[in-house]
Amino acid sequence: MAEILFPPQEQYLLKFKKEEDPLILEMEMYAKEHNVPILSWQAADFMEQLIRLSNPKRVLEIGTAIAYSTIRIAKNLKKKSVIHTIEKSEDNVEKARENIQRSGLEEKINLFVGDALNVIPQLKKKYDFVFLDADKEDYKRLFDYSLVLLKKGGIIFIDNLLWHGYAASKRVPQNYKSSTKCIRDFNVIFTSQENLKTTILPIGDGIGIGIKY
Repeated sequence: MAEILFPPQEQYLLKFKKEEDPLILEMEMYAKEHNVPILSWQAADFMEQLIRLSNPKRVLEIGTAIAYSTIRIAKNLKKKSVIHTIEKSEDNVEKARENIQRSGLEEKINLFVGDALNVIPQLKKKYDFVFLDADKEDYKRLFDYSLVLLKKGGIIFIDNLLWHGYAASKRVPQNYKSSTKCIRDFNVIFTSQENLKTTILPIGDGIGIGIKY
């Protein structure tokens, strides 16, 4: 596998990890043991900072998984702010609901069950912050939908834009070729938007940030 962050740097940064919430730590361990893809802790830390800085009233998350990032976002929202999150995997939904209940943040979180491509067109109100972390083959269509729902001045936060390092690698394993092509094509589209100020940062698995204007 290609490298984004080399092991010595990874171990060095781990020394500064400050997460103390037992539920968050438990979810990180669960994801690792059950091979559930979640946002890296470095990217999640960075996203929490953006949430605190931007103070969104309404957040849309596309790809709940086990609600790891959902809960981390909700913890940093002001009292009347909410996050709407979408997940289609029944197994993930069951675990996500359990984790959300344990977090005590049910009032801030609204979980939609179904394919985001079907759910998003039914959403009517706009959002201040959108987090996209879904099937890579659907990124372009989900991105288009997200831009419609993103308010002017809002932030879109997208995971996996370096895709395990393969987006910038000449050698890509056969089972990653299709998804890598999707990410490469998407990155060109993402950074070419006329109504977004965009950047891709080497945090976690590669984070794309766009501010709508």
